[in-house]
Amino acid sequence: MSIGGAEMVDWNLAVATATRFVRPGPEVSRDEAREVVAELRRHAKSSEAHVRSFTRMFDEGEEPDQNGTPVLIVDRPGWIKANVAGFREVLKPLLGKMEARRPGGPGGAVLGTVGGKVTGVEVGMLLSFLSSRVLGQYETFARATRDLPAGPAAPTPGERKAGRLLLVAPNIVHVERELEVNPHDFRLWVCLHEETHRTQFTAVPWLRDHIESEIQDFLAETEIDPSTLIERVREAFQSFATGSRADSDEATVDADDEASDRSLIDLVQTPNQREILGRLTAVMSLLEGHADYVMDGVGPEVVPSVAEIREKFQQRRQSGAGRLDLALRKLLGLDAKLRQYRDGERFVRAAVEQTGMDGFNRIWTSPNTLPTKTEIAKPADWVARVHRRSET
Repeated sequence: MSIGGAEMVDWNLAVATATRFVRPGPEVSRDEAREVVAELRRHAKSSEAHVRSFTRMFDEGEEPDQNGTPVLIVDRPGWIKANVAGFREVLKPLLGKMEARRPGGPGGAVLGTVGGKVTGVEVGMLLSFLSSRVLGQYETFARATRDLPAGPAAPTPGERKAGRLLLVAPNIVHVERELEVNPHDFRLWVCLHEETHRTQFTAVPWLRDHIESEIQDFLAETEIDPSTLIERVREAFQSFATGSRADSDEATVDADDEASDRSLIDLVQTPNQREILGRLTAVMSLLEGHADYVMDGVGPEVVPSVAEIREKFQQRRQSGAGRLDLALRKLLGLDAKLRQYRDGERFVRAAVEQTGMDGFNRIWTSPNTLPTKTEIAKPADWVARVHRRSET
């Protein structure tokens, strides 16, 4: 996509940049690498039955391992390629909208000068930073390629849309060594988390479309005038330069807090986007918290050292890898991701305790039964709303 002849994002350059600057993975022999890949495949397959039995989330008539979503064991460049493909798919409507705008506005020359090459490098550097931190991912939006197959890209009416499950082998090995935990237990523990995400999307047919619709509504609200967008980004950086204050791990940050508590992403939002972001934050907190709850709930029976793994992994999540890492996490909104794990797990645990697993699973009935951002912090409010409604 381009504006005034300048490509908005040079995706090939983004991949090349990210691949060039990605950190090398841990040193492993060829034989060890094969063993890791084989074990992750076994754990991914076995974890499906564990997760579905624990969550009681099945499709009618579905057999285990028949959900149409492949498990891909990838390295860091493979994760980068998959996410670039996902970005291209999700951002296509926005870039098409920008391409359709007639060039010549006050910001057109600026955007044309900056061009897709610079944007591609910036995207590449961001992906390079993230590629060494992600252990796994259920990728829902990207189309299949020869190197990265996926479920059906264009399903027939009524057929479930399927994605692909990515496990980033070098990152899993790096973390298990860093934490000094049992590698076999850790690999299964990670697979339980990621398999929960696959179960969420394959057992709840409307979930993918709902999230995609929210994302597209969010992008539709994006300021198209480049000069306005540049000004908002400038204001965002000024807020970080003049208004930063110490983080509080126990503080729950919402969209109405001071600008210094927001990420760069938050600060370039319109009011309508903040409302959409609130709904997306709630559903992502649910999905991440549910995955954490399930991996620990299944863990004691199949992962003997789950308590040790959880304690060490939680400490790693909170500490980051240094001052630069902490600064980037805040700027990019990754601290909010950590809160999603914590707050979402608390919500799921409380909801299950109050209603049982079957009662909790009413959450997957429709978008209307998903928790709001307020209800994530107050599970009893969700219980009262959804269960009172269903009983009247």
